[in-house]
Amino acid sequence: MKYFVVMPAAGSGRRFSADVPKQYAALAGSTVIEHALAPFEADPDCAGIVVAIAADDSTWPSIAARRPRPVGTAAGGAERAHSVHSGLIALGARVRDDDWIMVHDAARPCLAAGDLALLKTELAPHEVGGLLAIPLADTLKRGAGPGSSTTVQATLDRAGLWRAATPQVFRFGSLLRALEMALATQRSPTDEAQAVEWIGLHPRLVAGRADNIKVTTADDLGLAAAILKSREAV
Repeated sequence: MKYFVVMPAAGSGRRFSADVPKQYAALAGSTVIEHALAPFEADPDCAGIVVAIAADDSTWPSIAARRPRPVGTAAGGAERAHSVHSGLIALGARVRDDDWIMVHDAARPCLAAGDLALLKTELAPHEVGGLLAIPLADTLKRGAGPGSSTTVQATLDRAGLWRAATPQVFRFGSLLRALEMALATQRSPTDEAQAVEWIGLHPRLVAGRADNIKVTTADDLGLAAAILKSREAV
C-alpha cells in the first residue's frame, strides 16, 4: 500500500500542563512528534508527509530541519478537522482521489512497525479504509455528571465497543469529501472515521496494540518512555 501521511499538530495541549505543546515534549532522546513521525519516515511505502501546525509555531522549523526526509507543512486550524482538511489541500496535485491517506496523531509516539504493516495488509483491499483500534476489556460505567468524582448512573455493555486510535486510513477523495461536508454543516468530528461514517461509509476496525498510547497528560510521558525503552531491549 503506497500512502501519504497527514499529521495534525496544531493543538496547544491545554491538559498537558507544560510550557510546550505535548507534541514537542522531550521523549527518549528527541520529542513526541519525532517518535510519531519515525515509523512513516522509515517506511518506503510512504510517499509523502504533511504536518499541520499552528500559525505561531516557532518550534517546528528546527525539528523539520533534522528530519531524514522532507516533510511538508500546512496551516493548522481551530479543530482537528480543520487541520486535517488543510493537510489534504496541501497535498494538492501530488495525490489522486483513490490514493491512500494515513492520518496519525502527533501525540501518539508509540506506533509499532508491526501495527503499521498490519494496517496496510488489512486495508489495502478494502474499498473504504479503516483505523487501528483496541477492543475494550474494562467494565464501563456512565457517571451521573462531569468532574473527577461522581456517582454511577449505569454499567454499560462493552460488547462490540472499541477504543479508536490512529493511524486512520482512507482514500483521499472520500476523506476530503467527508471533511468538507462536516465543516460545511458546522459539525466537528472527533476523528476522521466519524466524518467518513457521516457520509454513509463503514470503516474497518483493525485490532492494534494497546501500547499505541496518546500523550494527553504529563504523566503519559513516563509511560511512553517505558514503552519505547522496552522495544529497544527486544
